[in-house]
Amino acid sequence: MKLLAIDVGMGTQDILLYDSQENIENCFKMVLPSQTRIIARRIIEETNSKKDIVLTGETMGGGPCSAAVKRHLKANLAVFATERAALTLNDDLEKTKEMGVVIVKENEVTELNASVIKMCDIDKVALKEAFALFGVHVPENFAIAVQDHGFSPAKSNRVFRFEYFREIIEKGATLDSFAYKKKIPERFTRMIAVERTLPGAMLMDTGLAAIRGALLDERAREPHLVVNIGNGHTLSGIIDNGKLIALMEHHTQQMTSRKLDDYLRRLCNGTLGFDEVFNDGGHGCYVKEAIGFENIGQILVTGPRRKIMRGSKLKFSFASPYGDMMLTGCFGLVDADIHERN
Repeated sequence: MKLLAIDVGMGTQDILLYDSQENIENCFKMVLPSQTRIIARRIIEETNSKKDIVLTGETMGGGPCSAAVKRHLKANLAVFATERAALTLNDDLEKTKEMGVVIVKENEVTELNASVIKMCDIDKVALKEAFALFGVHVPENFAIAVQDHGFSPAKSNRVFRFEYFREIIEKGATLDSFAYKKKIPERFTRMIAVERTLPGAMLMDTGLAAIRGALLDERAREPHLVVNIGNGHTLSGIIDNGKLIALMEHHTQQMTSRKLDDYLRRLCNGTLGFDEVFNDGGHGCYVKEAIGFENIGQILVTGPRRKIMRGSKLKFSFASPYGDMMLTGCFGLVDADIHERN
C-alpha cells in the first residue's frame, strides 16, 4: 500500500510518501513551504506590481496569506474573492467585506481585470510535478493534516474549537476519534475543502496527528504527556490507556520554557483551566481526568520550535519517531490510516 501523507503547518508542509513494501526510513520525504506562505508570496508580488487580485479556489489556512491580503488592501489595491476563497479570511463574510474584499461569483472571475490567485491547502498538480522530476509516481491514497478551528461566524473560533474537543473527550476519546475518512463533521470546512481537492483522503488535525506520531517513538511510556510545539500553535495532550484525557492549546509565540513548564504541570494536576488559557490569548484547555504530574510516565516533545523546551526544568525527551522529528505528524497520519484500514 502506498500513501501520500501531508502535514500542513503554518510554516511548512511536511510530506511523506509511505510505501508498505519499504522500511519507513527509506520512504521518500520532503519539507516544503506551506501553501499559505507560497500564496502570500504571490500576493506580495502582485502588490509590488500594483495589480488588483482575485482569490479563487478553496477555503484554506490563513496566517501569512491573510496578512498579505490586508497589506494589499492597505496599498489601495483591489481584492476580489469567490465565496469559498473568502472564507479563508473570516468565517463571517460580512467582516471580510468590511475589510474591503469584494465577493464575486465564480462566473465573474474572467470578467475582472485582476491577477487570479488560486487558494488551496494542497496543490496536487505541483506535488505530482515535483515527484515526477525524480521519476516517482504519486499514489491515489492521501492522508492530510490541517488545523481546522471549525466554522464559527457567530462566536470565537477558539471557544468553538474547544467546545468540540470537550464534547469528544467527555465521550472517551481515543486518537482515532479525530481521524476522519468520508465522514468529516460539517463544522470542519477547511478539512471538507481539502477532501473536495482529494476525494477519499483521510483528514486529521495537525496537532493531534503530531501527538499520534510522537507516540510511535520507541521511548514512549504510559501515561504520556505529549507536547507539539509548532510554528503557530503549541498543543499538549495527556494519553492514558489509549484515551485522550486532557488537552491544552496556546500560540507558540507566547510560550517560554518557564511558562510551558507551569502549564504542563497544572494540566496534569487538573489546576489549569480554560478561562486562564483563553484570557491569556490561547485557545483553551480541557481536563477530563487529573492524572497528577508525578504519575506521568513520559514527557515527549516534538515540533519545529521544540527548542523552547531547552530551558525546561522538566525531565522530557525530544520525540523523533523513525529518527525524523519533522515528519512526526506524517507518521501519525500513516498510523491512523493503517489503523482505519485494519
